[in-house]
Amino acid sequence: MPNEIEKHLASSTLTLSPEALYRFQVVSTVRARVLSGDLLAPVVHAIAKHPPVSLVGSAARRLSVRSVYRWLKGYQEKGIAGLVPAVRGPRGVSQALPCALVAFFRAEKGLDRFASVPELLRRARERGILGAEESIDRVSAWRACRRMELPLMRVPKKQHDDKRRFAYPHRMMMVLSDGKHFRAGIGRTRRVALFFIDDATRLGMHVVVGTAESPPLFLRGLYEVIARYGFFDVLFLDNGPGFIADDTAAACAKLGIHLVLGTSGYPEGHGKIERFNRTASSQLLRGLSGVAEISDDCGALELRLGHYLTKRYNQQPHEALGGMTPLARFEADTRALRFPPSDAELRDRFMVAQPRKVSRDNVIAYQGQHYEAPRGHADTQVQVYRRLLSDEISMIHQGRRVPLAPVDLTQNAIARRARPASASPSDDEGTPCTAARLAFERDFAPVLDPDGGFADIHPQKGVCP
Repeated sequence: MPNEIEKHLASSTLTLSPEALYRFQVVSTVRARVLSGDLLAPVVHAIAKHPPVSLVGSAARRLSVRSVYRWLKGYQEKGIAGLVPAVRGPRGVSQALPCALVAFFRAEKGLDRFASVPELLRRARERGILGAEESIDRVSAWRACRRMELPLMRVPKKQHDDKRRFAYPHRMMMVLSDGKHFRAGIGRTRRVALFFIDDATRLGMHVVVGTAESPPLFLRGLYEVIARYGFFDVLFLDNGPGFIADDTAAACAKLGIHLVLGTSGYPEGHGKIERFNRTASSQLLRGLSGVAEISDDCGALELRLGHYLTKRYNQQPHEALGGMTPLARFEADTRALRFPPSDAELRDRFMVAQPRKVSRDNVIAYQGQHYEAPRGHADTQVQVYRRLLSDEISMIHQGRRVPLAPVDLTQNAIARRARPASASPSDDEGTPCTAARLAFERDFAPVLDPDGGFADIHPQKGVCP
């Protein structure tokens, strides 16, 4: 092992780079603390956690415990020469990978820039560039691609989406909806309010309150909005649990409404409804928690929040509307409202139909529950209708829609079986004379005739008297 003088003489012929000087600074700090009586391991961990500031520039450095030990070992074996960074080969050449594999990476990345490093290794193995048992470190392959400045990006997703701010010019062109969680009552009960806001006029159209975001709660609010204001063109929702259900998409398809689910982290689409949520929270919702006079019943809260929309929010000046109130802006719009012909027709649109097979014992399985079908449909395919607003299940029987009830196994076990009544013969239709009756009357003819005398019995052909 060279002594200190030999190390100094060997280092006098070296041109030390700023990196080598910084490494020498770290090694000197560690050795000085060890010479003062501290243990090596705690000193190395402390230096790695709080590294010294470089004398050449004040930029903060990050060190690992492994690097500090490596520098100590290099200085102990070669002196200051052991702290000089290793000189790498030409850029794009890897010392750990075969040249053929490096050239294959460069060629494949030219054809498929989104191919990952594991995918490149799999392709090289399939094409015979790598042997079946040859192992290649993925980190070395990634570093080789990095030194060759090959693209290492992932497959594009959201960064290539067409995200832009929008504002519709007229009312009922787009309706925004979102859920806002809050607490109400003395028990600080958790509740959620689904608000419906018109995009162009910022009118607070409706609000429904429930215990959690669910498709039935949202569909009820959607029905009440259309019943009050008519049809609209586009519905903008987020990816909440009450909005991404199949029932929501089915209802919008039956209503002729275009459904748009905003992506997460898209403030250009959620900004208006989120700003409304902050306004509602600061003006109303934050004053409902912990108050004994306020009921946590969903119906009572829905009445309270609906009063806030119609009497407060819709009648206060809005900055985005140039000082107009949402109600005045909505009433000043010249776009005509489109109402459904009747409430029954609107409710029929909140209905979905799906084919189902009726079992041989007249049972229909639908969404994990069994329903009893009318007699006469056993082992056939029928259309089952479900009302989204009430979850009522029905089917067509004898030309009309009849509701289906869940199967009651206990009642079926003790109830008497219904028997269909036999058709009674008409007045001009007599009792049929069967062949068996004719044969009996022939073989057992009466002894007396209708006048009371003995009947003239003629022997049968082929039979002895």
